[in-house]
Amino acid sequence: MNTEFSFHELKAADRLPSPSGLALAIMRLVQREDATVKKLTDLVKADPALTARILSFANSAAFGARRPVAAIQDAVIMMGMQAVRNFALGLSIVSRQRNEHCSGFDYGVYWAQALALAVAVAAVTGRERTVAPEESFTLGLLSDIGRLALATAWSDAYSECLRASQGGDLMQLERERFAVDHNELTLILLLDWGLPSLLLDSLKLSFESPTGESSRIVRFAQQLAFSRRIARFCVADDSYRAVLLPDLRQDAVLHALEGESFDRFLDEICKQWQEWGKLIDIETDVRMVFPVSRHDPFEALPGLELLLVDDDPMMLARLSKQLASAGHRVSTCRDGESALKLIIENKPQLVITDWRMKPMDGLTLCKTLRGSDLGKNLYLIMLTASESEDALVEAFDAGIDDYVIKPVSLKVLLARVRAGQRILMLQQELEKEKKDIERYSAELAVVNRRLELMANTDILTGLPNRRYALNRLEQEWDSAQRYGRPLSVLMLDLDYFKSINDNLGHDAGDVVLAHAANLLKANARTSDIACRLGGEEFLVIAPNTDAKAALLLAERIRSSIQTEQPKDLALPRPMTVSIGVAGSLGGKPRWNELIKLADQALYKIKAEGRNAVRLASQ
Repeated sequence: MNTEFSFHELKAADRLPSPSGLALAIMRLVQREDATVKKLTDLVKADPALTARILSFANSAAFGARRPVAAIQDAVIMMGMQAVRNFALGLSIVSRQRNEHCSGFDYGVYWAQALALAVAVAAVTGRERTVAPEESFTLGLLSDIGRLALATAWSDAYSECLRASQGGDLMQLERERFAVDHNELTLILLLDWGLPSLLLDSLKLSFESPTGESSRIVRFAQQLAFSRRIARFCVADDSYRAVLLPDLRQDAVLHALEGESFDRFLDEICKQWQEWGKLIDIETDVRMVFPVSRHDPFEALPGLELLLVDDDPMMLARLSKQLASAGHRVSTCRDGESALKLIIENKPQLVITDWRMKPMDGLTLCKTLRGSDLGKNLYLIMLTASESEDALVEAFDAGIDDYVIKPVSLKVLLARVRAGQRILMLQQELEKEKKDIERYSAELAVVNRRLELMANTDILTGLPNRRYALNRLEQEWDSAQRYGRPLSVLMLDLDYFKSINDNLGHDAGDVVLAHAANLLKANARTSDIACRLGGEEFLVIAPNTDAKAALLLAERIRSSIQTEQPKDLALPRPMTVSIGVAGSLGGKPRWNELIKLADQALYKIKAEGRNAVRLASQ
């Protein structure tokens, strides 16, 4: 099957998830050169439900608005036209794709997990901003849309595929049946809908192993992978949540979330997930039951979880009693079919099976187990009455690890079981070493992140330093250029600071700098980035802020610093600040020119008497 041809054929036949008419209209409008916020706002207003959802997201904790947003036009301005487009696309897909045509596909769990991932990744990117939270929300909501597309386009065939994949590789079955797997189809659909390449590259990497050189793509892929595990936790039943939580806590350390802070973060995501479920009509009290092993694989066990399979009830009774007396926990079955079901449910460590049974014999049971992931780590012992070389070769080809000749000698059987136990314990030790290495790697990553934080932080004030400021300004300028948003910078210089050091000493100067930094942080908005460039110079990066708003921000900071003087210091003169402001729109001027313009405006203030705010002339 030709994947590209099949995709266009399915799309033309309307057999794939597709956006609503309003979402398509929004997509077309945003692509036009004459698109304006007003035109987009008018389109959004045509759908009260979409209006309510955009306002709800703009006021959510993940978005981090500093003040309540009541007008839809304000929400559109804050989110940006591209983000509103992506948001409308995601919500329209949710509202249109609720029909349950595929009998093997759990629609309730699918949508609950998709929403949990959207909420989680918006919260994660809200803490560490690799991409805008509103964009990551949309990507999270649609990041598994390929599964829904397969269930929609080939409902009967995909239902069979889902049933056949129990314990096996679903994506391999998908590729064999449809010439595409659900991850590939997800990327094809999102590319067709016009999502940015940064989002698609990160999503693709998150399906694999998001490691490599540090970059926005790699970091966002790691955030997506972490959020996917949080989403799995949200929809899991209580028993599986207990299994997931330790690894989830370990992963959280890589995202600067430890102990109680992670618990609060996880609780907040679950709360937001339920609130969003009510808002867009997705059920969030669904729970998916996952198979869970009854034992800790790293626990030093006195015996094994052991399954004995034989159609002779007398043999079952005798051997199970003797094996239990040797310290093993023994389950029994009378045939291969019932044994297979019990293995899927309980996951024993070692299986002892007779060869000749009906309807499924021991040889078929071994072949079936070795052909799936479920049986790869099982230790299999065959009970057989035949000692012929051909029969034994056939048994080993089927996947057995050892055999015992009937009539069974208990002494020989226990010796073979002990040999299996030694191998299983070695496997457990290897798994434990692997986990230890992963834990050490996680701890090393935390140390590296702390070192990176120290390298980008000014020790005295706690503000980001010059190195961070210049890198972040370039990133924000790129983002502003991409989405057509304004960007402003404020250059601040404490007036007559040298006289403080000369008259009162450097300790007093440090107190004044720390005091000014605290006032700067208190008066900056949530979206602003306040930094110390060095000495008495500070920089504020104000994303999505035009010159008029930046002047108001600068005046608020100047007034606060003049009003709130440091206590217990007899300063030669009151502490004041001079602030130069410069703005960029449409990519002009560039980020490095912005600093020069703001600096020029600052020095004009210095020449005219200080303690003032001035906008740079361009």
